[in-house]
Amino acid sequence: MFGVTPYAVYRLHQGNWIVGFTDTFLVLGTSFAVFYAWRTGNTVRPGQFLAIIYSLGGFLVTIKLGINGLFWLYCLVLFNFFVVPPLQSLIATLTTLVAVCVYGWMRPQDIFESHYQMMSFVVTYLMASLFAFVFAYRGRVQRVQLALLATLDPLTGIGNRRTMDEELDIAIADSQRYGMSFGLLVLDLDHFKSVNDRYGHSVGDQVLVDFVRVIKSASRASDRVFRLGGEEFVLLVPKVDKAGLAGAAQHVQRSVANQLRSPGGPVTVSIGGCVLGDHENRDDWLRDADICLYQAKDAGRNCTVIKGLDKPLA
Repeated sequence: MFGVTPYAVYRLHQGNWIVGFTDTFLVLGTSFAVFYAWRTGNTVRPGQFLAIIYSLGGFLVTIKLGINGLFWLYCLVLFNFFVVPPLQSLIATLTTLVAVCVYGWMRPQDIFESHYQMMSFVVTYLMASLFAFVFAYRGRVQRVQLALLATLDPLTGIGNRRTMDEELDIAIADSQRYGMSFGLLVLDLDHFKSVNDRYGHSVGDQVLVDFVRVIKSASRASDRVFRLGGEEFVLLVPKVDKAGLAGAAQHVQRSVANQLRSPGGPVTVSIGGCVLGDHENRDDWLRDADICLYQAKDAGRNCTVIKGLDKPLA
């Protein structure tokens, strides 16, 4: 925007109305798109809008300025791949190329001095587009991979603490808005430190991976499991009351006791749970479930304590 504004002023001052108004439109369009993105947080539509108007503007400037306008099209290549996804950028960029070449073919000497010059431009423009596409595509793939790494536990492949916080906030919002019920289970493997100390962390890591597999097989498809840290995990259970949450916890507890093994024998789990009630935030909800977990450990481990129920469940 700042680079185009001086040209808009200069060309309007020189009486080059078509190019001057085109530059002015690009400046105003850019300002509108930036303002829209800032107010709404949506950068996709403004990017698509800018790619369209800059491609159109590049074409108009080129047919008016001739060979001098072609230099701006290389900037257009970089700009398009910066504001919209690679495939959309490629479509906008190639559409502009086709439009310029068709005009140049139908109006000899207006843009290109010869067909050889036009072919030279086509080749260099396509090379610039190809390189821009490759770098934009690689950058997009890397951003997706980084986003996944930021939300998943690298060992077990389930959601990490960051993902859990977001999901719990969503659950609280859905409960307040739609009256949906949710339960929260905090699970902690019993005596897991001894597994690491006796057999090594590689064995302990495999036990954690197997533990997640058992939890998933014992849970509903709608339940979400997260790694809170170390050997502590969280299971978010939608559409459940206290009795249903207790039943789900006992099913997970028994499945772990029957299926999870380490070189030293069976591995068990202690579980604390709490149904979402009048909790103001996720920290309060998680704290109540965590208190129940410590009560389960104090009761001898390999049992479940649900807030609001009278006694631990074996």
